Amino acid sequence: MEGVCKRFGATVALQDVSLAVQAGEVHALIGENGAGKSTLMKVLSGAVCPDAGRMWLDGRPFAPSNPLAARAAGVAMIYQELNLAPHLTVEQNLPLGIERHIAGVIRRAAYRRRTEAVLQRLNRPDLRPETPVRRLSPADRQLVEIARALLTDARVLVMDEPTSSLGLADIERLFDVIERLRADGVAIVYISHFLEEVQRVAQRYTVLRDGRDVGTGALASVTLGQLVELMIGRRLDEMFPRVAHEIGPPVLQITGITGRRLPNDVTLTLRRGEILGLAGLVGAGRTELLRAIFGLDPVRRGTVRVGVYPGSAEAYGTPARRLAQGVGLLSEDRQGEGLARARSVVDNIMLGWLRPFMILGWLNVRAMRRAAGGWVQRLDIRARDVGQRVQDLSGGNQQKVALARLLHRDVDVLLLDEPTRGIDVASKAQIYQLVGELAAGGKAILLVSSYIPELLGICDRIAVMHRGRLSASRPAGEWTEHALVTQAASGKERVA
Repeated sequence: MEGVCKRFGATVALQDVSLAVQAGEVHALIGENGAGKSTLMKVLSGAVCPDAGRMWLDGRPFAPSNPLAARAAGVAMIYQELNLAPHLTVEQNLPLGIERHIAGVIRRAAYRRRTEAVLQRLNRPDLRPETPVRRLSPADRQLVEIARALLTDARVLVMDEPTSSLGLADIERLFDVIERLRADGVAIVYISHFLEEVQRVAQRYTVLRDGRDVGTGALASVTLGQLVELMIGRRLDEMFPRVAHEIGPPVLQITGITGRRLPNDVTLTLRRGEILGLAGLVGAGRTELLRAIFGLDPVRRGTVRVGVYPGSAEAYGTPARRLAQGVGLLSEDRQGEGLARARSVVDNIMLGWLRPFMILGWLNVRAMRRAAGGWVQRLDIRARDVGQRVQDLSGGNQQKVALARLLHRDVDVLLLDEPTRGIDVASKAQIYQLVGELAAGGKAILLVSSYIPELLGICDRIAVMHRGRLSASRPAGEWTEHALVTQAASGKERVA
């Protein structure tokens, strides 16, 4: 790609951007949210037509008119939000949209053989073609997307945040698949905000900032600090800013909470002004615990006591009751649960709590827009204005909108499930700063994260979930990354 430019109205998304990727290379595309990474890859995959610039594929001019033409030429893109039909099987999803047929009849036996061959190539013959996608884990769904690309003999594979919803073991398996594809000569463009991960899996990098490419080279010759400085255009002296805060009396007490499957007999105490981190592998029960506390998932036994309100502990609750008690949840599934993507930024932030803007049954829309504008400024949400649809924002800015909705409600207890998923390095630092300020203001925060440096960097205490059970919490300073990983994987801090 050479000299690629793209405007959307007055917004310059790409300005004279160039990118070169070799066969058998993993090339990291790095940048903040809104830097132009997704737009550049949409140009490559035929979803967006550039205003200027040229592209070559295998030395021949390449100008796809649509994504289907790009895929037919050997370019496949795997988006962060996977594009699979959950009610269909693996073998039905693989050729979806590119089916070959004779007189309208699809050759299913041929596709079954090709599906099995692709899964064998990925070293996953155990993943059966007849399995419905809805029954697969997030990691296996990711693998199905990769298999779709290989079914069309993709020579260039774009992976957008492929590990954002995966646990440690699944990430390792994905890296094995990537190495196998690289050995087969596939060129891989790898987009990720996890820079340590990028250094491990990629050989070269290109950094975008404000729609321009500001650096490219071998990853072996650059440090993490230099990458961050290229991304944000300034020094980032402290990745995990610490805000002084005092821990007060208990505000949330969980006793013996047990769900239908997960969690299993969990007891914990969360104090005012405290940041309590929950580590664990995907599927360990961390999300289920937060949903049970908030009243979204049924509880078979156990109690929840919100300490700032009088009354006995409750065995059951509803989200409406929890919100009334001052407990709020930020879901890890921002697409399905956290946002109304077709609505505007102001609607998403304000609709959960309209009482401050009600006058005799009428809404003060102007005041709503002013208040939403305040949250946009405070969280540095990059939007044209508060009337822009959320689905038109980058993933990281969507996450900030979901967080702003929770903060607008002004709850006392914040249940944060993967709050920095899909957010760039600089924005993560802003979120960490904000979480520290909330704790300093007396908020109690229960934070689930799969990013261990994040837990060690900002939490006061950390507990680990393993197969639905929660370990005793300990001060963050008493944990190491190795101990957390070992405890999450085995249920024990040390294994023989």
